[in-house]
Amino acid sequence: MKIAICIKQVPDTSEVRLDPKTNTLIREGIPSIINPDDKAGLEAALRIKDSDASVTVTAICMGPPQADAALREALAMGCDNAILISGREFGGSDTYATATIIAAELKRGGYDLIITGRQAIDGDTAQVGPQIAERMGLPQVSYAEEIQVKAKTVVVKRQYEDCVHIIEAPLPCLVTVLAEIARPRYMTVRGTVRAYATEIPVVGFQDLKDHLNPEWIGLNGSPTNVVKSFTKQLKGQGTILKGLSDDEAVNAIVRKLDELTII
Repeated sequence: MKIAICIKQVPDTSEVRLDPKTNTLIREGIPSIINPDDKAGLEAALRIKDSDASVTVTAICMGPPQADAALREALAMGCDNAILISGREFGGSDTYATATIIAAELKRGGYDLIITGRQAIDGDTAQVGPQIAERMGLPQVSYAEEIQVKAKTVVVKRQYEDCVHIIEAPLPCLVTVLAEIARPRYMTVRGTVRAYATEIPVVGFQDLKDHLNPEWIGLNGSPTNVVKSFTKQLKGQGTILKGLSDDEAVNAIVRKLDELTII
């Protein structure tokens, strides 16, 4: 069985800054990490591998050349292979174009199960995974908090608002996972040595040109664009009511809601 785990290298959001002129992230000097949902998906894939020696796990990342650091971390954790998708032609791609590019590479790999994180912390769109599945014509299950692989199907426990769904889908299939699905393992010493001794193949436009329409990728092929970006604004402290009985507290809350024309 072949599993592909799609990961993204993202800036550590605890130190994110925005350029007020270009509305883009300032990445210089900001440490990069594997997107948390993706890293949990990586662990989920490795646990499937742990239970079946015939399973191979390939980490795939689209990004600039420095994104190979994320792939080396994946190798150090236990992945068998890693692939970096990188090229100037891919720059500026939105979620639609990104999914198109990644799907083109995944089609070449013949994977049985594709795992992606639910969403990336630098974009929060939750669109790329489902769009990859759509591009590949695969069944998909989102918001997975548990994955069980059978002979020809995958059984997924899916978080859904106040309940869970148990869904069985045929392989090949794409599953997007929550960070809660698994706590990622640490890199091993042996894995780290192997990771930095491994040459990670870089897949560019020329490698995928037979599967890509140039008009569908990059900035020009992206139907969406960012008009404005801004950091989350901190809210002031709310009103704290102390020393009130239950009835007095209820009346005080109702009065406040009435003042705000909420009720």
